[in-house]
Amino acid sequence: MYDVIIVGCGPTGATLAAELRLHDVRVLVLERDTAPTSSARIVGLHMRSLELLAMRGLLERVRAHGRQRPAGGFFAAIDKPVPEGLDSAHAYLLGIRQPDLVRLLEEHAIAMGARVRRGCAVTGLAQDGEGVRVELADGERLRARYLVGCDGARSAVRKLLGVGFPGEPASHWTLMGEMEIGVPPEELGAAMARVGPTDRRFWIRPAGVGVFSVVVPAAGPDDPTLQDFQMQLKAFVGTDFGVHSPRWMSRFGDATRLVERYRVGRVLLAGDAAHIHPPIGGQGLNLGLQDAFNLGWKLAAQVDGTAPDALLDTYHAERHPVAADVLDNTRAQTELSSTAPGARAVRRLLAELMDFNEVNRHLIEKIAGIGVRYDFGPGPELLGRRLRDIDVRAGTLYGLLHGGRGLLLDRTERLSVGRFADRVDRLGDPTAALDAPAVLLRPDGHVAWIGDDQRELDAHLARWFGAPAA
Repeated sequence: MYDVIIVGCGPTGATLAAELRLHDVRVLVLERDTAPTSSARIVGLHMRSLELLAMRGLLERVRAHGRQRPAGGFFAAIDKPVPEGLDSAHAYLLGIRQPDLVRLLEEHAIAMGARVRRGCAVTGLAQDGEGVRVELADGERLRARYLVGCDGARSAVRKLLGVGFPGEPASHWTLMGEMEIGVPPEELGAAMARVGPTDRRFWIRPAGVGVFSVVVPAAGPDDPTLQDFQMQLKAFVGTDFGVHSPRWMSRFGDATRLVERYRVGRVLLAGDAAHIHPPIGGQGLNLGLQDAFNLGWKLAAQVDGTAPDALLDTYHAERHPVAADVLDNTRAQTELSSTAPGARAVRRLLAELMDFNEVNRHLIEKIAGIGVRYDFGPGPELLGRRLRDIDVRAGTLYGLLHGGRGLLLDRTERLSVGRFADRVDRLGDPTAALDAPAVLLRPDGHVAWIGDDQRELDAHLARWFGAPAA
């Protein structure tokens, strides 16, 4: 029996596997596809995801395969400069080919000791008080103490679980692909200048040497062909730009749905298996990565028996509202991309408001995930938020979080983690760039306690990390 079976080896599943392996959890990852996707789509890693990768020592490895761009102009593609005062040491967007990102995360999970099996489609599951039985398409049966569905928007785990997935079905579809074009740059530039400012559903942008990313509204939900691109470009722009030699083609809809429950007994959902929405703002992959970092240490504690009561339930309590907020902002951005007169008027008004730095920063931090605050009860504004990477005597704060453990950062040098030292590290550093006497950080970097009283600290250590060691 495995401790945890993860269904789906995309970014969310691979990240979760690595997080569990930090705590010696026996992990099997089942992937339906026999080989990684060949789609070379560029995805963007936002600030919060970059911070989480930095916390585990992965950022430099990932960044070597991507390209940085300024952290501005994300919200509804309204062209505004990078706001001042972004609260992150990684205030940029990292564009990276999705196959490269998936490969790097999978390699990391395997190096940590996770086992990955490809060509394994899940067709059945059943759970009892001791674990979950998984049935594969070839009839093989496997068993684990817990199962996590990270198997995407069409999640087999979610469907087998029978959990509700309310929201709005797709009503509009969009073609997306990478291909070559057959017109000179000046002709493309003229068309973009004519159509781009009024119809945000269309663009053609460079995506490599001689290759362009093409996005245009689709006629329907069918799998796209090159002829579909040519026809739709002619309909919306008046020319097909001589597109040819596609590298890959796909289409996406504007369906927006959020699962009712992230956990049903011993089965949990993460990433697109739990939430889907239009890709505007580039938040979907990031939301899934952040699900994995929230869940990993909690599920590991549940497996090893140290988790306090209801710790695993905080996964739903914390991540469901975050996803609901993402769905709302993608709904708003989609409306702002409409060519209807009313929507264009609202877009112009919002563009004026975004000239105020606070408004611009609020919207960028919302999309980038660094504005998230979990509800840990009353307390200072920092409570429940993630702490940005700061300089400490030992180097950098995130450098101390590579092992996936909790951390007490103590500027008073009087506090102790006591019998929680098997799960929580301590750094006494009066020079730390922190406007608080001491903070307790969870393994995902969120501030679980602020203060200078040892009794209060002990209570919060027990709240998040369970009973003290004997």
